[in-house]
Amino acid sequence: MDNSTILNQATNLPMYNFTPEDLIQYLYNETSTEKTAAIKAALRSDWSLREKMEMLSSAHQQLETMPLLSPRKQTIDNILNYAERSVEELSAHS
Repeated sequence: MDNSTILNQATNLPMYNFTPEDLIQYLYNETSTEKTAAIKAALRSDWSLREKMEMLSSAHQQLETMPLLSPRKQTIDNILNYAERSVEELSAHS
């Protein structure tokens, strides 16, 4: 029996395996009330999860400080041309 199982039995908390996606949703305040409470409880008791959360938080802060750059005109043209060809192909098959 590992420490997290013992802790969950002692605190009567449900055991969760949080994915990186769960932690990102938590970071952006997009989790349900129940999942938010579970993540907060897990962060208090699980150093490994806390470490993962700290890495995600650090990356999030770095992304927030980076300037946004516009894509090159050629990139936008390529996307629009691809979309136009896709629409034409769908119209031709209808």
